[in-house]
Amino acid sequence: MRVAIGSDHAGFALKGELCTLLDELRIEYHDFGTFSTETVDYPDYIAPVARAVARGEYERGVVLGGSGTGEAIVANKVRGIRCVQATNPVVARLAREHNDANVIAFGGRIVGTEVAKACLREFLTAEFAGGRHVARIAKIARIEAEEAGH
Repeated sequence: MRVAIGSDHAGFALKGELCTLLDELRIEYHDFGTFSTETVDYPDYIAPVARAVARGEYERGVVLGGSGTGEAIVANKVRGIRCVQATNPVVARLAREHNDANVIAFGGRIVGTEVAKACLREFLTAEFAGGRHVARIAKIARIEAEEAGH
């Protein structure tokens, strides 16, 4: 599995902790930045992560900011992305199992390091359950295409 990860300045510290976890799990990843706590605009770092996942270059994405909310909004603007903002491991697991989520968002000012790590582990190991959820994902894709004018 390959993971794309990116954050703004407020998510920078938590991103570092999650990159350490990815290293420990021997999961290949690419850090799209930012690379410091200097104030930046989160769309500049989140959109490239989402686009790379949408293109299939990475199987999953991780986006971080102060709250995780704006980051989830940006990621979900990219066609083909289903991003969930997770604050506990059950939400992270169900997002994969029921929604086939491919990006997870965290708020560095909201969720603690250990909770974020537990969420990321669930997000990376849970599989899409298929079944009745396939039709729902197809409906989401149709809505997305209609909104894009396709």
